[in-house]
Amino acid sequence: MVIDNHIILVFALILFLTKFCGIITKRIHLPQVVGALVAGVLLGPAVFNLAEHNETISVVADLGVIVLLFSAGMETDFKQLRSSVKSSALIAVAGVVLSIAGGFAAALFITGEPSFECFFIGVIIASTSASIGIEALHEMGRLKTKSASGIIGAAVIDDILGIVLLAVVLGLGEGGLSVASIAATLGKIILFFLFAIGAGFAANKLFGLINSKFGETRRLSIFALAFCFLMAYLAEQFGLSDITGAYIAGLALSSTRFVDYLEDKTNVLSYMLLSPVFFASIGLQVVFTGFNGKTAVFCGLLLLSALLSKLLGCGLGAKICGYSNRESVQIGAGMITRGEVSIIIAGRGIGAGLMDASLFSPIIAVVIITVLIAPVLLKAAFSK
Repeated sequence: MVIDNHIILVFALILFLTKFCGIITKRIHLPQVVGALVAGVLLGPAVFNLAEHNETISVVADLGVIVLLFSAGMETDFKQLRSSVKSSALIAVAGVVLSIAGGFAAALFITGEPSFECFFIGVIIASTSASIGIEALHEMGRLKTKSASGIIGAAVIDDILGIVLLAVVLGLGEGGLSVASIAATLGKIILFFLFAIGAGFAANKLFGLINSKFGETRRLSIFALAFCFLMAYLAEQFGLSDITGAYIAGLALSSTRFVDYLEDKTNVLSYMLLSPVFFASIGLQVVFTGFNGKTAVFCGLLLLSALLSKLLGCGLGAKICGYSNRESVQIGAGMITRGEVSIIIAGRGIGAGLMDASLFSPIIAVVIITVLIAPVLLKAAFSK
């Protein structure tokens, strides 16, 4: 197989422009991840059309988000995360319920009457993508805070709710939903987490043994990355997203005495190539086609719903659970990002005839805008 010279040029442009834009955004006191996202928009069809979101970029971007969540798992305070499981569940549920209601209300504008399509659009914007917020928190040195644990815990539970909701809406849309199908979905999720607990304990012991016999050598970081990819793969086999498996793999190694060494090695891989490509790939998907006056207004209403539902829903859930006003705002801001799950649900819905294909562009626009806004809001929330 011969590598296309053009894709090599695209990677060079991505690396240069993401860093250049990151330096600019840092100088104006914005997270560098915003610059990386803007770089993708500039390179893509929305502006200069120098690159497209092809299969090669998609694969590297997928690896990037997997490694990013693996690194986040290693940097998580496991004891703090464990103590916030109940509050994370309430935060996630509150955000999902309000998102569905907000999406339903926004969709009424375009459909003209209550329908299953309105409910489906609410489901699309219910899921949170943690990757952008995690990168912003990492950049600000806030990943070990109480708020960050609440955000990450709620995002993991949000992922589970998103999978269950997808199964429900597809079943309802096809007229084949049953208690058995929902039970099967939940059963697979429970089985994965039981398996993950056992795998985490085993990996912790095994890596400790390797470390005691061979020391902190490069083979340790290679085994850790292999464990990350294995857990990411298994998570998808059980019906969850690969990033959930990657995060759990990192979490399993977070309490080991050699975690700092693994973090350093992983961060180099992520920083040098995978993360810039991942963030740029999001910007590459921005297009300004398929809009008219009505869909533009719908896009604005859906964006407003997407922002307020997480800010208010998750923020209120955090407040009920005893977080301070400031921490509640931080958690709400960290939960507003939509991402790959929303896009997947929208695509599956169009394929199943549950949603008009003309609404796909406005929904993608909302996903992209939340990605751009989230790091800015997080920066503001943590700098008060």
